[in-house]
Amino acid sequence: MSEGELNAIIVGMNLRLAPIFIQPMMAHKALEIVNHILEPKRLNYAQEMVFLQSWSGKIYREIALESGYDLDYIKEVGSQLWSYLSDALGERVTKKNVRLILTSLYGAGTGIGEEPLALAPHDLEAIEFPSGAVSTHSHLYIERPPIEERVYAEITRPGSLVRIKAPKQMGKTSLVYRLLIHAKRLRFNTVMLNFQKADSSVFTSLNRFLRWFCLDVSRQLNLEPKLNEFWDEEIGSKVSCTTYFQDYLLTNLSNPVVLALDEVNRVFEYPELAQDFLPLLRAWHEEAAEQEKWQKLRLVVVHSTEVYVPLNINQSPFNVGLPIQLPEFSQAQMQELAKRHGLKDNNIREAVPALMVLVGGHPYLTRLALYWLQQGEITLTQLLQEAPTQAGIYSNHLRRHWEVLQAHPNLWTALRQVVTATRGVRLESITAYRLESMGLVKLRGNEAVPACELYRLYFSSQVAETSV
Repeated sequence: MSEGELNAIIVGMNLRLAPIFIQPMMAHKALEIVNHILEPKRLNYAQEMVFLQSWSGKIYREIALESGYDLDYIKEVGSQLWSYLSDALGERVTKKNVRLILTSLYGAGTGIGEEPLALAPHDLEAIEFPSGAVSTHSHLYIERPPIEERVYAEITRPGSLVRIKAPKQMGKTSLVYRLLIHAKRLRFNTVMLNFQKADSSVFTSLNRFLRWFCLDVSRQLNLEPKLNEFWDEEIGSKVSCTTYFQDYLLTNLSNPVVLALDEVNRVFEYPELAQDFLPLLRAWHEEAAEQEKWQKLRLVVVHSTEVYVPLNINQSPFNVGLPIQLPEFSQAQMQELAKRHGLKDNNIREAVPALMVLVGGHPYLTRLALYWLQQGEITLTQLLQEAPTQAGIYSNHLRRHWEVLQAHPNLWTALRQVVTATRGVRLESITAYRLESMGLVKLRGNEAVPACELYRLYFSSQVAETSV
């Protein structure tokens, strides 16, 4: 789509915000009020379930039986829930009096009265600025069915492995956070390792890397590190690491362990290390078929780039397990996200199609646009017109990409071909995968096209400037 066609879509558009109204709906609307009372904290799944069941008059034992959770766990969840509400309202809230208190304070909003409850302007201001993963307490996380259900189910399988791949800022870490919360509800042990947070020196040798790996896992599992008791230089660091997991970590834990490895693509930058570490993950996964101890380990591997490290097909962890490719938001999902930002229906009907043209369904770019529209500091027309320029809301995002491309001329040369072509361009495979991992192109078969109109417009202008 050309710049002229995009401008045609936005002519006459002007966004105005209005207060959110909670429509009467009894228990579920009472739950919405509770979440607004507790902002920026937001109840998790278990707390919401306990609240709704308590609102309907069920006792903890009934809730536990119907939900499948342990009775003591349900009591613990309820105790924490009533404590949160007591602190927020300044009076003691219990399971027995929660309905009376909320009805007396917000009768209309709980469906008792006839008028809806209008939320104060500060509730709109509570929308968090999009930066990093979406908080587990945030109501702005949009599920992409059936992905969440699939990964939740997969980690219950002994010795399972889940592979999550998507370009940067597509929501991979946000999904993993929710996967780990689900695992905790199942009483699983959880560990989250983000390889981007590790010092560069950690990657200088396999032995140093695996010792760091085992130390961090031990710390998160609240087990005293005992590497020296299991590490033997003569048998090598891979066998020592495996022995440490098998004979110490997994032996001392009665419940399964969900080990999530985020930003695994950083390991790809160290080919020799990757060629030893990645097959080790595959070997652990395969051990589960034979040994009960290894069935406790559930691996989640998260990466943005395609794997271009040479690996034996029978040793790679990237051709086994459950593959998950995170898609962009659909138009319906973007509409739901716009609603959660407080946009009126007529504004949503204008904004979402225009944003779909500009950024596709890119989660971060969509959230950034909705955040500024919700703040009321910019109109939709202005946002779209300025988007591919240094004056627009995406300037920092675009500039960071531009700096990376300038540092890697081969990538810029390839992207220039893509954004100036009228059809898909066939690129060298590793170059194509790297541009895809940056989120700048989409691969359709063997051909690359701009990931969205925003990138085509911005980088086309860079081509024109650098050609002068």
